[in-house]
Amino acid sequence: MDVKNKRSIIFLGHAQSGKTSLTEAILFACGSTTRKGTVAEGTTISDYSSDEIERKISINSSFLYCDYKGNRIQMIDSPGYLDFFGEVISGVRAVDAAVLVVDAVSGVEVGTEKCWELLEELGLPRLIFVNKIDKEGANPERVIEDIKKSLSAKAFILDSQESPELIEAVAESDDKLLEKYLESGKLSSDEIKQGLQQAVSKAKLFPLILGSALQDKGIAELLEAIINYLPSPLERPKIEVTDALKPEEKKQISFSEDSPFSAFVFKSISDPYVGQLSVLRIFSGKLASNTGFYNASKKIKERIGSIYIMQGKEQRPVESASCGDIVAIAKLKDTQTNDSLSDEKNPVIFTPIVFPEPAISASVKPKSRQDEEKISVSLTKLSSEDPTFKVSRDTQTKELIISGLGDQHLDVMLARLKKRFNVEVDLGTPKVAYKETITKTAKVQGKHKKQSGGRGQYGDCWIEVQPLPRDIEFEFVDKIFGGAIPRNFIPSVEKGVRQACLEGAIAGYPITNIRVILYDGSYHEVDSSDIAFQIAGAKALRKAVLEAGPVLLEPVMDVEVVVPEEFMGAISGDLNSRRGRIMGMDVKGKNQVIKAQVPLAEMFKYANDLRSITGGRGSYTMKFSHYEEVPQKIAQNIIAQSGFKKTEEE
Repeated sequence: MDVKNKRSIIFLGHAQSGKTSLTEAILFACGSTTRKGTVAEGTTISDYSSDEIERKISINSSFLYCDYKGNRIQMIDSPGYLDFFGEVISGVRAVDAAVLVVDAVSGVEVGTEKCWELLEELGLPRLIFVNKIDKEGANPERVIEDIKKSLSAKAFILDSQESPELIEAVAESDDKLLEKYLESGKLSSDEIKQGLQQAVSKAKLFPLILGSALQDKGIAELLEAIINYLPSPLERPKIEVTDALKPEEKKQISFSEDSPFSAFVFKSISDPYVGQLSVLRIFSGKLASNTGFYNASKKIKERIGSIYIMQGKEQRPVESASCGDIVAIAKLKDTQTNDSLSDEKNPVIFTPIVFPEPAISASVKPKSRQDEEKISVSLTKLSSEDPTFKVSRDTQTKELIISGLGDQHLDVMLARLKKRFNVEVDLGTPKVAYKETITKTAKVQGKHKKQSGGRGQYGDCWIEVQPLPRDIEFEFVDKIFGGAIPRNFIPSVEKGVRQACLEGAIAGYPITNIRVILYDGSYHEVDSSDIAFQIAGAKALRKAVLEAGPVLLEPVMDVEVVVPEEFMGAISGDLNSRRGRIMGMDVKGKNQVIKAQVPLAEMFKYANDLRSITGGRGSYTMKFSHYEEVPQKIAQNIIAQSGFKKTEEE
């Protein structure tokens, strides 16, 4: 297929707007399928996984293709639910244009706005398909107004190329055409068509097509618009890459089959039959099966076997692929999502995809002993397929934590864990990694003396504890002189002190920001031992902490909430109710950004609460900032709930 006859497009929009039905109608219209499947019956080409068929929604991006009038159209059908927005973010990096699908009944929704913002950021050319115009309650006129008001005034219906409104919009998109239009008051049909193609290609105008995927209305018009107005790989905006040999230098890729090979891995799929599939977009050059490439990100060579073009769950082998193609390669040894592939003599690095940070976390515990061995490996495999699904182990609380973009996201991943790996888990709210510290100095004695027939145990030490700044965790100072404690037992005291710091003194949390000065003690010629001084050191530390104004510390997070202006008051109030401090405000496009510091303990259910306050139009990110003292009333509850008890006798 000649590169100028290739088109690669992502279909995106709010959930239930009919993207999957639309791609199904296109495949049927182009003769790629002989029978049109439906989402209701679970027979579509793109929603093929068992969890998608069961839930009747798209969860993963699907890859499809069809041929129309000598042109090859490669399509990505992306999910609409924001819990799976990572799929949209990776998919837009692989295509040259987009079709935004809008429901003729619901109009512009949260997901529509999010997708539009993403396309605007990338400057990606796009068509708008207003779907379901035959459905009861459909109001295309109102929806078109909604689109012009909420998304862009440069959206127009692609039915009459002679309308004064359209001619004016085309003229305004190009200086030369505008000059001619102002002089003569008109443009020729060729000038309008060419000007329109240029304006759409540069994302200055956005053609609107009305139709119904289920009734096959508007499908022919959409296909014509894709071929006539959306860019081929040769016409897309240039991409800036980093020269891998001179990392400080940027350069642009020349889109053609004759240029050196360059490609970007934007997705990984775990296929039950062929194993790991790496899905890549080729930006320049060619790649033949049973050859190899250079992975510039990992600085290694990879051998490859077959190259596949994908039609839903089917992988169809092709002999070679070139500029503009989206293909899959199985069982690559070291290549992963976000890797840049190229010619070894001309290695380039593409800007990696920045995936959204997880918004919700849960602790997971295997239901059975045998699942315990499998759980980490299984979860790691799931996270390698989906970069927005994170797995970590909290070193302090010893919990296994899973994080994702929402409840539905975690629900789907756990269903896969059960179905694919036969691992079942119990879900819980993660524990907060509290710490203990002191607020004043104290001097105490720690003595361990035991006589039980035969050799006894004797260790005696005097320590002073002092609070340290938050950035210094622990210091041990040896001020013993005159042999009060023999040199060989001083490390034993330190070992006991450090162990007691890990175990806590008031609620079982690690003790931090503390200086321990060992300044006196005594020993017994026969009964003193390493273990006796360890126990004495531990006793001394616990006793000293209890006398030095102990407090609990909690992790505080830097939180950024992005919301439309009308929700500012409600969000600020909600953050204050979570013991948050508003640190500042900012503007991001049409939205407001609220920056705050909030204790982690107050943020576990925030994703759902934010969604409910803003009707799904708000988003947030958070990262660890610092530890801060827990207010006394709350600390008393935490200590009471910890059930922490330490007996004096170890």
